[in-house]
Amino acid sequence: MNNEAPTALILGGTGRTGSLLADQLAQRGITPRTAARSGADVRFDWDDPATHADALAGVDRLYLVTPTLRVSYADQVAAFLDLAEAAGVRHVTYLSVYNADQAPEAIDIAAVEADLASRHGITHTVLRPAWVMQNFADDHLPVIGGVITAPSAGGREAFVDAADIAAVAAETLLAPETHAGATYSLTGPQALTFQDIADTIAFVSGRPVTYSDIDQEAWINGALAAGVPADFAVMMRWLTGAIVAGNGATPTGDIEKVTGRPATTFREFAERTAHAWTSEAK
Repeated sequence: MNNEAPTALILGGTGRTGSLLADQLAQRGITPRTAARSGADVRFDWDDPATHADALAGVDRLYLVTPTLRVSYADQVAAFLDLAEAAGVRHVTYLSVYNADQAPEAIDIAAVEADLASRHGITHTVLRPAWVMQNFADDHLPVIGGVITAPSAGGREAFVDAADIAAVAAETLLAPETHAGATYSLTGPQALTFQDIADTIAFVSGRPVTYSDIDQEAWINGALAAGVPADFAVMMRWLTGAIVAGNGATPTGDIEKVTGRPATTFREFAERTAHAWTSEAK
């Protein structure tokens, strides 16, 4: 009898969800193998196929995070999934995006979902998270000089805690047969405006925080000038455009459905993360 623990390969293993997922799996009897360009258990680079086979050796389940800051990657992912299937991977949990089926055709999110659905040798689960709360505590949507700057036109989004995404991913990798073929839209319990976010951060940090609703194209142009790849503009335009149009994420309850506990509120996240906004660097 083989009593060896199953092994899960976690792409983006040093990222916001991957690092948390690795900890949760390790605590619950699955061996996590984090993979990233640096700082992980194994080196993995989407643009270096020589790193792929070693990362997959002995793995039977996979947390799939596609290349970052790109919109065209379906062929790369398909080749990797072919290799994964041949190496013995039997389940894939894919980190997609909220409303991925509504993404512009230029973005390969839905194409990867379709690829997974077409494969008969592996099962899969799709996670479609809303905007992540951690955006406000790192370099994505930082509080700079007491101001959050982003386009929204007053629209709302059910921001989700990365820890809740990791918790759902853990359940799908622990019991693939239970979650095979499922798609979960992962949100927080409240649809909030950016002004609500600013007010909550101000309250927990004890410092003034305001929200500046910038023109969408001006915001995108600023990101491109700061080094974001030009073709990624279509992704930024789609994600912000949904909020501007009033079609941002709305609470779904899928986190509680999968984990058995309520999704984290932004207030709870902010209290846990207050140090991010009270340091002198901010």
